[in-house]
Amino acid sequence: MIDEYGQRAVTRCEILGKPPYSESSEYLFRPYLSQAYKQSQHLLVQWMHEAGMTTHIDPAGNLIGRYAGQTSDGPILVIGSHLDTVRNGGCFDGNLGIMLGIEVIDYFNRQQKRFSFGVDVIAFGDEEGSRFPVAMLTSKSVAGILNELPTGLKDKDGVTIEQAFEAFGLNYQDIQKARYDPQKVLAYFEAHIEQGPVLEAEGLPLGIVTGIASQYRFQVTLKGQACHSGTTSMALRKDAMAGAAEIIYKLEQCVDSCGQEGVVITTGQIVASPGAPNVIAGQVVFSIDLRAPTDAQRNEFAEKVNEIIEHICRKRQLRHELLIQHDLSASLCNQDLMSLLEQAVKKVGVPVRYITSGAGHDAMILAHLAPTAMLFIQSPNGISHSPDETVRCNDVTAALQTMIHFIELKEGKK
Repeated sequence: MIDEYGQRAVTRCEILGKPPYSESSEYLFRPYLSQAYKQSQHLLVQWMHEAGMTTHIDPAGNLIGRYAGQTSDGPILVIGSHLDTVRNGGCFDGNLGIMLGIEVIDYFNRQQKRFSFGVDVIAFGDEEGSRFPVAMLTSKSVAGILNELPTGLKDKDGVTIEQAFEAFGLNYQDIQKARYDPQKVLAYFEAHIEQGPVLEAEGLPLGIVTGIASQYRFQVTLKGQACHSGTTSMALRKDAMAGAAEIIYKLEQCVDSCGQEGVVITTGQIVASPGAPNVIAGQVVFSIDLRAPTDAQRNEFAEKVNEIIEHICRKRQLRHELLIQHDLSASLCNQDLMSLLEQAVKKVGVPVRYITSGAGHDAMILAHLAPTAMLFIQSPNGISHSPDETVRCNDVTAALQTMIHFIELKEGKK
């Protein structure tokens, strides 16, 4: 029977990977507050109701399913992950954690089992930041740390976040009302694919997350001079693209030579203007994603990022702007909850493996609200944020069993 729950979780993720639950018919893309996002919520509402939950959309646009406890005024265990996706992403990133939350509740509802605490399953709306230039907006709302609303946010089509909220039937100014009362929340639990190769390399289905890496995301703008490519000598150029290439290379060299495990740097976006093959780039805008196990390591390398950019821009006579888009502190999972997870994993008969997350998750934001725990599920070939992302049903079933035991153990500790 448990195998059927695990298989259904996988199937439901696959269903959500296609139109009308994707904005594109060619690949999966489900941005926050889009029509595909709304359609996906409608389907999740149906599945949550079938599992025995009541549902509502909160002021941030998150979908919340509640499985009531034995009393109406009891505390809440929150299970969650994100419904949005990156462009051309995979159907299990984030979504599998939501499906597993629904399956766990369905299991307990069929057993007619209630707890001294209620359980909320949250499908967060904006973990990826794939529509507006800000990530984890909705989990920040729930955690109560969105003290100042980001302004001037527009998507690639020029739609403001205020307009997107209005079209969705919500008011952006109300987003902070999604905050949970920290006195009412027992803990936050998130199941998620690993998005890396460690568990597969060791032949393990599951990993207990110890913490989530610290992160900075920068937008760098270099400004030079657009000139004809054939008539401007190399010595007289102010080439923004050549400057960007040198910066990216030097940053990679800096991290490679540091000898600090877990420090990584990535440039995943770059746009050159005017963008003609016979014109020297007058402006280049590119991203820098910097991650490290601790805030101190991240901050140390952020200083080096700034030094390298300033040095190269002086040398090449370029002007530059450096904008911080994301600032996420490292987040440690709760020791007591990790101990319960270890007991749960052992009950399933799976070897215990502790693992650090290099990827950011809603759990790092919810840590401001309550103690957190995370469970990783093996990602075959370590692939994520890709159409080739997949999972094995046996691993998903093991995760489901672990979650069932975890909740039962949590009740025993209550």
